[in-house]
Amino acid sequence: MFLRALWSRRAVLRPAERFRIASSVLCGSDPRPRAVSSEAPPLQLRGLHPPTGLAGSARFYSSSIVKSVLKSGLKPAALPGKRAPKGPRTKQPSRANQPSLKQDEDMMQCIAFATADQYHLPTLCHDLTSHGFYEIDLPRDASNVLVISTDMTAKPDDDALMFFFREGSVVFWNVEERTMKQVMRVLEHHEIQPYEVALVHWENEEINYMLGEGNTRLERGDFLLSVDIDQQEAVLEKFAFSNALCLSVKLAIWEVALDNFVDSIQSIPETLKSGKRIRLSSAEVMQKIGELFTLRHCINLRSDLLITPDFYWDRENLEKLYEKTCQFLSINRRVNVVNEKLEHCSQLTDLMRSHLSEKHSLRLEWMIVILITIEVMFELAKMIF
Repeated sequence: MFLRALWSRRAVLRPAERFRIASSVLCGSDPRPRAVSSEAPPLQLRGLHPPTGLAGSARFYSSSIVKSVLKSGLKPAALPGKRAPKGPRTKQPSRANQPSLKQDEDMMQCIAFATADQYHLPTLCHDLTSHGFYEIDLPRDASNVLVISTDMTAKPDDDALMFFFREGSVVFWNVEERTMKQVMRVLEHHEIQPYEVALVHWENEEINYMLGEGNTRLERGDFLLSVDIDQQEAVLEKFAFSNALCLSVKLAIWEVALDNFVDSIQSIPETLKSGKRIRLSSAEVMQKIGELFTLRHCINLRSDLLITPDFYWDRENLEKLYEKTCQFLSINRRVNVVNEKLEHCSQLTDLMRSHLSEKHSLRLEWMIVILITIEVMFELAKMIF
């Protein structure tokens, strides 16, 4: 009894003794409760209850038991403000739930690239015809495109055609891959301000097509070309589809250029927010303004993104094909998003320009103050001496 009283009065228990006592209690070797001094409060874990018959007594749980209970009963709470990462953004139209009418191996391919700012079509036509290709004539009001035919078809079901648009885009219809690479090498000599090769092959458009009965249409993400029309009308229908694809790939290139511009000025709002000085010269600010207005000019003035070309005014069937393809490629929505971004970038560049103007005005004011101070000092020196 004397030893038990001494044991209960100890204020602090050694770790080894605590573990031994906890083991004996949990194993049931000593069911009698042991008193613990008020100076050392018992360890309490929320959600853990003592076994029956041991209520009110102090319990010391081993680390393995606590870990097993926590692993089975407690889940880590989500941190506030943290969201799951989203998937990569794509500018290509979603084609989910749009199965092809046939397998891909039974269909032919139409692929569009934007390789340069502009093409020099007269010299390009001469160069391609010298390599064994054939030019196909179009109506006079379609003067911004060069149509070339070749015998090197990917599949024998249809002719191989190539549409070269003056705005710097090319569309291949049923052209074999080797011939396509050859034409791209020839095209390099007639490009004005070419784009990067990696960007050209990344921002492209690929659509399958097939020949069938009925009217030509765009259905479930594929082109269905009619076999009941003559060759000239078939070329014009392919021209309408190609024109929309040309706009899509050019817009994709400008979207990338706008994203790069936004990244280049990303640090400016944070710098203004922190109250630091903007370390940009007047020449650099004017360069940014020039880049911004060049993008706005290309998208809204030099291209046909905002209006339907005059070629389709008296060709209603071709206009429907053109507008349907533009709607499928979400061109109007993408143009609105780009213009909204351009507007915000324009406001930021105006802020940068006004900030530099204020700095220049402040510098001039200080120079005037210094000059006046020097003049006053000279007058005081004359009066004194």
